Amino acid sequence: MKKIILLLVFTISVFPLNAQVPKDNTGDLIGYAKKSDFLQKQYKGWFEYHYKNYKPDMLVVGEIRKNLNDISVLCFMGTWCGDSKRETPRFYKIMEAANFDFDKNFQLVAVNRTKSTPDNLQEGLNIIRVPTFIFYRTGAEIGRYVEYPRESMEKDILKILKGEPYKHSYDR
Repeated sequence: MKKIILLLVFTISVFPLNAQVPKDNTGDLIGYAKKSDFLQKQYKGWFEYHYKNYKPDMLVVGEIRKNLNDISVLCFMGTWCGDSKRETPRFYKIMEAANFDFDKNFQLVAVNRTKSTPDNLQEGLNIIRVPTFIFYRTGAEIGRYVEYPRESMEKDILKILKGEPYKHSYDR
């Protein structure tokens, strides 16, 4: 019995039950985050609203699914930013429908209003507007979706994945 209790205490101390994403002095998330972080009371309203009310084009989502080989995505967003509040839940809905493996192939970084983090996770990545979704194929950047769509989020993502000509909304 003592061994079981010791094992339980060790497990709890090594694996915190409620690992919290840091927040800045205004209560906004800052640093690495996951979808579950957006289900906290402070963020849940906007996240669920945009997630539930977005109706992706499922034909395009099917094409996205076919083009996800060797794809990873790095996202920078702000929980203070209206565009991030709209686009991040939509991204989750589209990519979940496409069976994207978030655990292996997705990292989300919440930034402050200067688009930075205390650990400078944005350094060298030219993050000017949020949200910015950077798509990589086998580690090489293949395109970015920035702030809002040219056509629709899913159509823009598909163009990036297929290597078709695509310029995000601020690319000149």
